[in-house]
Parts: sequence; structure tokens; C-alpha cells
Amino acid sequence: QVQLVESGGGLVQAGGSLRLSCAPSGSISSPKAMGWYRQAPGKQRELVARIINDSSTNYADAVKGRFTISRDNAKNTVYLQMNSLRPEDTAVYYCNFVVVLFGFNRNYWGQGTQVTVSS
Repeated sequence: QVQLVESGGGLVQAGGSLRLSCAPSGSISSPKAMGWYRQAPGKQRELVARIINDSSTNYADAVKGRFTISRDNAKNTVYLQMNSLRPEDTAVYYCNFVVVLFGFNRNYWGQGTQVTVSS
């Protein structure tokens, strides 16, 4: 069973930066969409950023202008560059791949990586 493996989380002071990475543990077809979600304590999981195919991107309003999503197709890897971090960005961040198999979307999820921003 292929899983997504995230890295790059940690503790950072407000105003700092972190870069998250996510890659599959094995071979999968090239995803049509790659994204990052986050879940803070007591809150629902929410979309942070998503890149569809090679160029179309979506960002949550709360992170626009601070976070940048990118992908490396050769490595089937997605990145999230997070700048100007705020305490409210504290959450567990999950990566998600959407792969089309036989005409159906299959979702892959990572195990989550903790991002903590101190004030």
C-alpha cells in the first residue's frame, strides 16, 4: 500500500519560514492534483493550497501571499513554502494526491506533520 510521506514540519517563531515536502513511498501514477490541508485542534480539516495538473493553483484566503505550493513531476513530490508564519497557522498539515485510476479519482493522504508557530 503506497503512502504519502511528509517532512519539514517543526517549531518556528512568528514571522519565520518552513518548507514542507511530500512524496509517495512507492510508485504511483502522476497525480492530477496535489494539495496541502491542515487541521488545528478542535477545528475541521481545511484546504490550504492545491495545484491541479501543472499550473492551476488554489489557496485559502488566510495564506494567500504567504504560502506557495509547487510540484516536481519527475519526483512526484509536492512542496509548500510557508513564509511569514503566524500563530494561527499552527496545525497538523496533511498532503493529498488525487490519482485517476480507470476513470475514478483515488485519494492518497499523508500521516500529517505538525507545524507549531510560537508568538
